[in-house]
Order: sequence, then C-alpha cells, then structure tokens
Amino acid sequence: MFRTRDIFVISLLIVVAVLHSYGFGLDISQADRPLLHLFVDAVVVLVSFVGVGYLTWENHHKRKEIEALHTQLHHSHTRISDLHKKLQQASSSYIEVVHEQLQAWELSPTEKQVALLLLKGLSFEEIAAIRATKEKTVRQQAIAIYRKSGLNGRHEFAAWFFEDFLD
Repeated sequence: MFRTRDIFVISLLIVVAVLHSYGFGLDISQADRPLLHLFVDAVVVLVSFVGVGYLTWENHHKRKEIEALHTQLHHSHTRISDLHKKLQQASSSYIEVVHEQLQAWELSPTEKQVALLLLKGLSFEEIAAIRATKEKTVRQQAIAIYRKSGLNGRHEFAAWFFEDFLD
C-alpha cells in the first residue's frame, strides 16, 4: 500500500519522534532543566508524532484516490471500447446503406467510386489524382451522379446521406 519512499520518510519521522521523546524523558528526569527547554522539547515531540500521523493519513487517502482513479480509468476504457465497437457496427451498416442507395440510383461502378470519394469530402482535383483521370472527367461523373440522384450538387448530395443523423 505504501511506496518505498513513503515508508522511508514516515520511518525517519518515527525515529526522530522517538529520539526526541527519549531526550524529553531524560530532560524531565533532570530537575535543573529550564521550563522553556522542556516546553520546546514537548512541542517537538508532539509535532513529530502529529507529522507521522498526518503523513500516514495523507498517504492512505492518496492511495484510495489513486485506486478510485484507476477504477474510473478502467471503466472509461471499457466504455470507449464499447463505443468504438458500436461506431464500427454503425459505420459498417451505414456503408451498406450508402452502397444500396448508390445501386438504387443505378450509378456505374466508376460513378460509385467518385460518389464515395465525394462523400469523404475530397475535391475534384484530389479524386482525379486518386483515380488517375482528368479533373474534367471527374466533374462530368459528378454531374451524372447529381442527375441520377435528383440532387443539385455536392452539398445536397452529402446532406442527403447525413440528414438522418441530425434528426
């Protein structure tokens, strides 16, 4: 429960407190000690033992906090893992819906590729580079996609697929 460093510091304070207690006991047995000297020794002994008690108490509570944080972290990782699985399932289902809709609009295989890249937010130039075609060709394919889908452009096309998420 305690770390080595904590045990060392607490043990050191216990030794100091015990030695001061011994010295205080010797001082009391000698009648010629001034009252102020006895008072200072008593305060040092008291403060030493209070310090040991406080450090032990503080260490115990910090350990409990660490254990609670560790438990919370474990639960957070579990929730994140569960959420990640749900997102993967939703993503997989969503991709199926997208493909079904592209099929329903009777897009050609190349138009489907362009449509998916448009949904990912790529520009005509980026799509042309990926597909190793000219940007003009991609623009013509996009126009065909919008015509077959009955939509009026890139924004409306993307919104058609994401609209249900916002309801």
